[in-house]
Amino acid sequence: MGAMPSNFNVLLSTLFFFGCWRHIEGVPNFAKTIVVDKTGQGNFKSIQAAINSIPQNNNRWIRVKVNPGLYLEKVTISFDRPFILLEGHSTRDTIIACGDASGTYQSATFHANADNFVAKFITFKNTFNHEVLSNKVTKQAVAAMIYGDKSSFYQCSFIGFQDTLSDMQGRHYFNKCYIEGAIDFIWGMGQSIYESCLLNATVNPWPQYGYITAQGRANAADPSGFVFKYCKITGSGKSYLGRAWGHFPRVLFYKTVMADVVFPAGWDSGVASGHVGTVTFAESGCTGAGSNLSRRVWWRKKLSDAELSELTSTSFIDTDGWIRRQP
Repeated sequence: MGAMPSNFNVLLSTLFFFGCWRHIEGVPNFAKTIVVDKTGQGNFKSIQAAINSIPQNNNRWIRVKVNPGLYLEKVTISFDRPFILLEGHSTRDTIIACGDASGTYQSATFHANADNFVAKFITFKNTFNHEVLSNKVTKQAVAAMIYGDKSSFYQCSFIGFQDTLSDMQGRHYFNKCYIEGAIDFIWGMGQSIYESCLLNATVNPWPQYGYITAQGRANAADPSGFVFKYCKITGSGKSYLGRAWGHFPRVLFYKTVMADVVFPAGWDSGVASGHVGTVTFAESGCTGAGSNLSRRVWWRKKLSDAELSELTSTSFIDTDGWIRRQP
């Protein structure tokens, strides 16, 4: 095979360094691993059964390993079951799906209500209004609803049509995730960073246009907001970057690549019409055909360097180091 290139050795050294760093920083060992397998080759055949087996008020990380399969079930992690890692094989072959549109909260395929939660390599999907838009009737149909604080998602997919990802409340981190929908498909009052994520606006042929975000910050002192950092926006029809859900929403797109699916106006005042002075909708350093600012709404917020630094730093959601302490 010949000698390995020198940059390969550098890579190995880097991985070794970060592996040691994570160990030194005290990333916890798992109390146990529970295996879910549809064919019966694990501890449980359903994800919910595995979650239910975890003791209430658990205080040690438990890994729920989900083997490949299409899991047609609703899954709820109750507020009294923290410290869970839900780990699939890949978003292509580990899928949790349901087609409910019975109401915003009730419809969710996946509920994460507990603090200290991590998901990796899983697709969360609500199939209502997603596969076929025959009657052109939309309803709130949530793929995932996140209420818990200190929640992280790595290389996960969230697929739906309206209200796909309910980033409801708490501090959240999304890394290299895929999020798809047409109407308010990332919404809520969370305090979240989306880093290197792909946002796919599936608008065409109906409805005529869509909305990527609907953030609902309660007041000027509320620390919540959505920050999209190094992301990419693509899609099949025109979409607004966001519309206001309340009078104090806060959304920033930072160094994001925007396809021409973004409406030239960029933003919609939504329920904040007449109160746009309290709305923080901002863009900085973005590129692509949809990033042209010349026709944006006049009330788009221009952030100072200090404000940009505050919002784009990991400390926006992580002043106490919770991310590095997660598995």
